[in-house]
Amino acid sequence: MKIFKIIISIVLLAIFAFAGFLAYSYYSYTEAFNTENKPYKHYVGYIDSEKALLTDEFDLCDEGRIYHTYSSASLKAYKGSKKRFRDHIQTSFNDNTFTDSGYLNFRFFVNCEGNAGMFEIIQMDLDLKESPLNPQLVDSLFTLTSNPENWEIIEYYEAPRNYYMYISYRIENGKVTEIIP
Repeated sequence: MKIFKIIISIVLLAIFAFAGFLAYSYYSYTEAFNTENKPYKHYVGYIDSEKALLTDEFDLCDEGRIYHTYSSASLKAYKGSKKRFRDHIQTSFNDNTFTDSGYLNFRFFVNCEGNAGMFEIIQMDLDLKESPLNPQLVDSLFTLTSNPENWEIIEYYEAPRNYYMYISYRIENGKVTEIIP
């Protein structure tokens, strides 16, 4: 009789464990990644291709997989170095005609060929509230930032890959005072 109770207990425990596993699997498959009713529907590096700039002739490689979405590829991305990029911006950007102050943020992808595209632009004042900046200033920095000569081809598992990148320009009285990251 004792053995019968032990066997029934083990069988019931196995059934409950299996039912728990099925319930967890069902939840993971159907609900855990459902973003339909969540405030943040996309991953960190998501850029809406319908609203993005410079998308006409921009193609992502590797079935559109994007690497470095959580930290950006800033340490490896600048061709040459960040100092070279900063020097290029400082010498090429004509700041004599602008008086704006704020932040100009570019979020974008660089494909496996080193071409930048799918840009999202966010303009803010120095208090980090969305506020438009001079369109010519934005266009000038957009042109400089999107230039493929600035971006390195990054390999991952010995193959060139697409990656996510962002640049924030701090602008004070029309002059770029800081480039982040």
